Amino acid sequence: MRTFAFSKPRFAWLTATALAACLTVPSLASAQQASFPAKAIKFIVPFPAGSATDNVGRIVAQSMSEALGQTITVENKAGANGILGAEAVKAAAGDPYTLLVTTNTTQAANVSLYKKLSYDPVKDFTPIGKIGVTAFVLMVKNDNPAKDLKEFIAAAKAQPGKFSYGHGSAGSLVSAAMFNQMAGVDAAGIPYKGIPPALTDLLGGQLQYTFADVGNASAQIKGGNLRGLGTTTAKRAGRLPQVPSIGEVVPGYDISAWFGLMASAGIPPDAAKKLDDTLQAVLAKPDVREKLAGAGIDMDPQNAATLARTIDAEITKWRGWVKTANIQPE
Repeated sequence: MRTFAFSKPRFAWLTATALAACLTVPSLASAQQASFPAKAIKFIVPFPAGSATDNVGRIVAQSMSEALGQTITVENKAGANGILGAEAVKAAAGDPYTLLVTTNTTQAANVSLYKKLSYDPVKDFTPIGKIGVTAFVLMVKNDNPAKDLKEFIAAAKAQPGKFSYGHGSAGSLVSAAMFNQMAGVDAAGIPYKGIPPALTDLLGGQLQYTFADVGNASAQIKGGNLRGLGTTTAKRAGRLPQVPSIGEVVPGYDISAWFGLMASAGIPPDAAKKLDDTLQAVLAKPDVREKLAGAGIDMDPQNAATLARTIDAEITKWRGWVKTANIQPE
């Protein structure tokens, strides 16, 4: 039997090489982790252009793009109460380059609005962070004879079944349905892909009222085309202090919406942390806060861990609101 022997210099060289190879593996892994993001990122907005979610997504995308040194494109995938956009991000399982600009609609309310939801808002996604909140505003045409909310309710009650309203998100749907239930109004609801098209039909006279986010509502009020009769939050909205709270006329009425950023389930932990840290950093910038405030968004930043707990609580909250509004799941 032949045996092989190495000289001491040869053996030392092999040992050093093997050791270097072992050390190289974690070094490469660290380099790969540090390189995220290595290409463009895509934000999927589950509502149409011009919606509050779209405005939030574009403001955050611009700032995060600058911070990360990579392009962030925004793609609107509206329809089915935000489900189409949520499904698209779910399908990109493990991909940290495809993110969802999410809301209470996609991550909380839809659980109670549909008997069978095509995604799990908790298991199918990775929280990145919460951005902010907004109220909705009950909007009517500027030439509506009702001078205030009390007169509007009286007019609606005098014509049961004659009024129609539009809704383009779970927030606007539940706001309207709960208002109708608590104020005793009998009206027909018409679904839209988002709030902007509902506002278009309100302007055109096809609807008697709708609930719009503060950003869209304030733009219409400023333009003199529509009037706001009441905000959905218990306190008046900071950007529309002249519009009373619906709760001032309908005791106990209080609804708000929120926005956040999610990824699909299974993305690399280092990428999730990088996105979380970057989002929190840009939300602390004065110019970003100013832009979001201009879009009617009140700041309420939360990191990934806090957002995860918030979503659990929001699913329960919206279940209660949907029940109060007497909405039957589809």
